[in-house]
Amino acid sequence: MDGIFWLIVIVAMAAIEIITLGLTTIWFAGGALVAFLASLVGASLLVQSILFVVVSVVLLAVTRPLAVEFLNKDRTKTNAESLIGKTAVVLQEIDNLNAKGLVSVNGQEWSARASEEDGIPAETQVEIVEISGVKLLVRRKEA
Repeated sequence: MDGIFWLIVIVAMAAIEIITLGLTTIWFAGGALVAFLASLVGASLLVQSILFVVVSVVLLAVTRPLAVEFLNKDRTKTNAESLIGKTAVVLQEIDNLNAKGLVSVNGQEWSARASEEDGIPAETQVEIVEISGVKLLVRRKEA
């Protein structure tokens, strides 16, 4: 009877994974498979449950980051994401306190804020470290 329960869990977890594509429930299907195999060899329900939890958590913790990295390797960055790490020139002094600042990167002007310091004068070269909404977060470029 325990085996049927674990088969139902495997099917349910696989179905949820197919619907959501979140790479989360598939690992619990793996844990349920191990518990199912344990039920076939006569393990107690306690042992089956422990195996389900341990295997599911290990699969989730160890293989999910690898799977996410593998599945996202061909992902194309958007225009905005591709700016991170690039050099820009400050056109208007960056003053976080007064919410001012403008930079030019790749011939485009962007609103900017300093990520680490209070202000950056005009004509300074900066590195784009992050994008927050429609503003670039920048820091002075190292010499």
